[in-house]
Amino acid sequence: MSVETTEAPQVQRLPNRHEVSKEDQWDLSSLFESPKNWEEAFQRWEASIPRYEEFRGTLSKSAADLLACLTFDSTFDREAERLGTYAFLRTTEDTSDSDSQSRRARFVNVASRAQQVASYIRPELMAIDDATVERYLKDETLALFHTQLQRIFRYKPYTLSEQEERLLAMQAEMSDTANQAFRQLTDADLKFGEVADEGKNRLELTHSTFSRLLHSPDREVRKTAFHQYYEQYSAHENALGALLEGSIQRDVYYARARGYDSALGGALFADDVPQSVYDNLVAAVRDNLDGVYKYLDLRRRAMKLDDIHHYDTYVPIVSDLKMEHSWDQAVEVVIESLQPLGEEYCTALAKGLRGRWCDRYENQGKQSGAFSCGSFDAEPFILMNYQPSVLNHVFTLTHEAGHSMHSYFSSKYQPYEYYDYVIFVAEVASTFNEQLLSKHLLANATDDRQRAYFINREIDDIRGTIIRQTMFAEFEKISHAMVEAGEPLTLAAIKDVYGKLLADYFGPDFKRDDCLSLECLRIPHFYRAFYVYKYATGMSAAIALAERVTGGGPQELGDYLGFLKAGCSKFPLEILRDAGVDMSQRAPVDTALKRFSTLVDELDSLL
Repeated sequence: MSVETTEAPQVQRLPNRHEVSKEDQWDLSSLFESPKNWEEAFQRWEASIPRYEEFRGTLSKSAADLLACLTFDSTFDREAERLGTYAFLRTTEDTSDSDSQSRRARFVNVASRAQQVASYIRPELMAIDDATVERYLKDETLALFHTQLQRIFRYKPYTLSEQEERLLAMQAEMSDTANQAFRQLTDADLKFGEVADEGKNRLELTHSTFSRLLHSPDREVRKTAFHQYYEQYSAHENALGALLEGSIQRDVYYARARGYDSALGGALFADDVPQSVYDNLVAAVRDNLDGVYKYLDLRRRAMKLDDIHHYDTYVPIVSDLKMEHSWDQAVEVVIESLQPLGEEYCTALAKGLRGRWCDRYENQGKQSGAFSCGSFDAEPFILMNYQPSVLNHVFTLTHEAGHSMHSYFSSKYQPYEYYDYVIFVAEVASTFNEQLLSKHLLANATDDRQRAYFINREIDDIRGTIIRQTMFAEFEKISHAMVEAGEPLTLAAIKDVYGKLLADYFGPDFKRDDCLSLECLRIPHFYRAFYVYKYATGMSAAIALAERVTGGGPQELGDYLGFLKAGCSKFPLEILRDAGVDMSQRAPVDTALKRFSTLVDELDSLL
């Protein structure tokens, strides 16, 4: 008598960090060769902090005295950037690694102490009389710092006394608690179990595989992954709600302490962006939501569904097309799509992507998502959790490559003081690359079905980047305004606000699962508020600039490359005007949303 045995399917587990091939990891040696080298530099940097005291009380004496202070501060800050970047990147490789966490904590602690010691600089500058300020701004020995000084003096109404500034500086570590706790909870502590994909392969459910599973053509796989993922957020909703409230309370506290009219106003001031830009974005998207409802209904009909849920909105409508890209294939198609940007751009990027700018694949404990991290003295590194079967990860790669090349050009063509571009323009460089990749794929589509696939992807990109991020931006504005008005920001209140926004942005025919209101608790950017609107304005500008470059000639390309080289030498709206788009007006957003509706109509005709 024989006994049949059935082996349980093998669970695909993530490798530990030490099991990842070196070729698939970034090479941080342009920052530091080893933790030992970092430690030596850290000790020297920490020992230099007392030098700040040499400049106390001298800033109004002469241009030479001011120059000495600004030069030291710039040198100190440049080394801090190098130390901090290395410490941060090492924590993202494995968020459970205690040595990396300790290294970054030590850096943050010493950087906070340095802020405290240097906190006299701004108040002392603000106390300088107007005549001396005017003389400094005309003195050629201070030429490198003229723009920096002008920006500092803008803050005069919002700068406190020396003692008050010191107290605020002492709060730096404490004020980041909500964000750090959120990261540890979601990236290291939450465990989502296992899910079988459409091929009956059991996968460990993580942030990265969640994205992959939502792209599955099997609705039951998507539904199971969605609900199993959100079970963990439901189980921790009170803790996450408290962390989000704490983050918002922090924003409101700092805005009030400095005298801004609101947390939003304080966040926009640094970039000299009027609140009308933020409000115009929300108004433009709300005025065009009928196009979103039309698309969701088209998606429902094309997928032959009786109703449509959130877990039905990511899978390609033309889902039987397989779009596999190995890492090398992804790099190849990205470089081909970016040929309109010229040889210097493409050669440098190809070398970096084929080399070791990128940390490519997911491993145990690795930070979820993707980012680019540029610095003045090192390569512009990219973190990915690349999945070859997800086309959107190819777009993520070109997106982060856009950031990295922005860093590459700005550090090459600007001095340290003006190389570090702000987020408002950063999102233009990244989504511009996505536009070129989309154009490349559409131009090379082999038939109407493949063309429909790429159009569907571009529609979803606009919906995800302009419309969805605008919904996020409206949530941030409303939730902060509630705290500013003295309204309690309870978990129930948070979920209620977010639920109403979901109803508005997805429409009356969308089936909203109750757990979707927990989404607001898992968005990392909500713990660093008033960032997400820049995704939406960035893509709107990118659509306009991509049309301008691909439809233009050397002048238009030169304008765009000039934008990449500008760093933060001007305020963002001015840099974008120089490149050829005026984001102080609503028109670029309306144009992008018109393109969305046009693409929906074409997709409808193809399906």
